[in-house]
Amino acid sequence: MSLLAKSPFSTSLSNSQLAMTRRNHMTSNSVDVLLVGGGAMSTTLGVLLKQLDPSMTMLMVERLDSVAKESTDGWNNAGTGHAAYCELNYTSENKDGSVNIDKAVTINAAFEISLQFWSYLVEQGLMPAPQEFIHRVPHQSFVWGERNVKMLKARHAAMSAHPAFREMQYTEDREKMREWMPLIMNNREGNEPLAATRVDHGADVNFGAIARNMSKHLQGLDNFELSLNCEVKDLSKRPDGRWDVEIEQNGARKTVDAKFVFLGAGGGALPLLQMADVKEGKGFGGFPVSGQWLVCEKPEIVDQHFAKVYGAAPIGAPPMSVPHLDTRIIDGKKAILFGPFAGFTTKFLKTGSFFDLPKSVRFDNIKPMLSVGKNNMDLTRYLISEVMQSHKDRCNSLRQFFPDAKDEDWELAYAGQRVQIIKKDAKTGGKLEFGTEAITTEDGSLAALLGASPGASTTVNTMIGIIERCFPEQVDSTDWQAKLKVMVPSYGESLIDNTDLLLSIRARTLETLNLKP
Repeated sequence: MSLLAKSPFSTSLSNSQLAMTRRNHMTSNSVDVLLVGGGAMSTTLGVLLKQLDPSMTMLMVERLDSVAKESTDGWNNAGTGHAAYCELNYTSENKDGSVNIDKAVTINAAFEISLQFWSYLVEQGLMPAPQEFIHRVPHQSFVWGERNVKMLKARHAAMSAHPAFREMQYTEDREKMREWMPLIMNNREGNEPLAATRVDHGADVNFGAIARNMSKHLQGLDNFELSLNCEVKDLSKRPDGRWDVEIEQNGARKTVDAKFVFLGAGGGALPLLQMADVKEGKGFGGFPVSGQWLVCEKPEIVDQHFAKVYGAAPIGAPPMSVPHLDTRIIDGKKAILFGPFAGFTTKFLKTGSFFDLPKSVRFDNIKPMLSVGKNNMDLTRYLISEVMQSHKDRCNSLRQFFPDAKDEDWELAYAGQRVQIIKKDAKTGGKLEFGTEAITTEDGSLAALLGASPGASTTVNTMIGIIERCFPEQVDSTDWQAKLKVMVPSYGESLIDNTDLLLSIRARTLETLNLKP
């Protein structure tokens, strides 16, 4: 018998289940776990905890009218299963021309943990068929110019020597590239040096579908409540270590007391962390960046491209500016996205307020924020240039990847907000970070997730880390250890150091999730 309760997945909950678990009027007054936000992070943490201890009382509050509508939504992100196969910003070039792959190896191992957990959910019937949320789409890097070709060759040499990337292919042959990416190579003139790498088992992931299905599963469980149109207005720590959380729903306010609070509200997590007024949150600021894509849905064009092709960021541009031409498959429909094109906004969420940024300035973070502004003029210039671009300018950028692109075939779409982390730095006063950071209080009663990429791709690893830090006694128990091992077979072992384990785990997940080439 399985250590974990097996709940057959259902595409639709009964009306009675929905009435009990998804409410326009919140009923919970006291819970073990309060999840703020209904995106990839909160739903993943919720499922993990309920698998570990089904008796936990849990409330999820979402400020919108349904879950996964901000950055988690399929159209609000690139859907890249970030495994560092194609993202050049996850490796760095050393002074001697060699390439450091340490960050890439770490990200790859973290994504493998997500694949294991998703495989478990599929096998247990807790998620629908894999094609409902994940598809095999090759991951490729593509560069031009002598310097970039030299860099990509060195990157491939370093990465293909590691077991995690041993299947990565490299070519400078134009005919091979035409086979890999015909849309990009057709009518490409000149004899400029070109190079590309390819990993066939890359993934396109609909994180919105994952979050919605995990939410649906949670709603079918005892001791779980999802309350929509709810906004947290205040958090305060009680003398007994629990949290009083004031929540507004449909104009009415009530207070919920919770033993553990997780702030998984995407760009909205920073203001909530500041509201909690904990020492671990001091000094953090946020730099919001909006994203835009050029989108093509014409079948005669879309059918010519089947890959996520990442290029190199322009000199002086930030890591999030890496251009890529992506196959997207959302709800069975194919499209091609190109971008991202960045913009500046003071909103922390697409549905947020223009006052989000100014209201986040505090005495404890003003120095780091001013330092980042002073020391990142390249970023400022980049954002100004992006904001000033016309549709023709954006299509000209697209034509560097797709020479035959016609302006009229592409439309501009808006992605989710990305709030980059600003934190204190002893040398410069403040630094801007383009990653994610989990913050937990010393007593483990509150956790928050800040930042952006690799974001949802590494959610499972990040949430397990939060569980380890906030539920240490339970995690040390034989019961939780065994259950974690069932959900994530590599748990407690290093995929980076154990080649045999990595290869056996990968073979299983690729088979289960239909990602095998």
